[in-house]
Amino acid sequence: MSYKAPWLALAAASGACAAFNGVFAKLTTTELTTSWSSAISSSLHLSSSNKFIEFVIRGTFFLLNLAFNALMWALFTSALTRASSTTRVSIINTSSNFLITALLGLMIFAEKLPPLWWVGAAGLVVGNVVIGRREEEEDGDGDGKSRQQRQAAKGVRLEGDDGPVGEGYKDHREGDGEEVGGDVLEMDTDVEDEARGVSARGGVGDERR
Repeated sequence: MSYKAPWLALAAASGACAAFNGVFAKLTTTELTTSWSSAISSSLHLSSSNKFIEFVIRGTFFLLNLAFNALMWALFTSALTRASSTTRVSIINTSSNFLITALLGLMIFAEKLPPLWWVGAAGLVVGNVVIGRREEEEDGDGDGKSRQQRQAAKGVRLEGDDGPVGEGYKDHREGDGEEVGGDVLEMDTDVEDEARGVSARGGVGDERR
């Protein structure tokens, strides 16, 4: 798995948590919860209008709302730290939230989905696939560039290149037989040669005198 791959799962999971957050927020106040609490009270051989059971159920939904909200922000922040673009994270998050919210609304609240919604959902799926492929291509390009940079730092000749890479990072000292490359650069070779030349010329002048 590549380095940037996990952000896709984190962004999609944050969108799913946002969808469940909305569902639990709606269940905290909707009349559907009242009917559920009445059914639960009847199964427990209690009065169908037992307010305590209804309060417990609504309180549970409210706590789940807070929990999924916190989890959504944690996953979304983690996705942002791993992705190279905040726009892509937002697109995946919004798409996941949109799709899961619609499906949960259909299953829990019996909300009808018009044909235009399915067209939009298909567009979101296609967009997510395109984004995923772009990420894979960028990961491949990044791995290739990293390989070239590592070889260039070592002064290795790359296949298909016209000349050696990192040639400027090598310095061969005449006479010493010492080759310096990589992280250590000896820049004072020319200065030493010039100093030796000046010294040699001074010595010749003294002999002539």
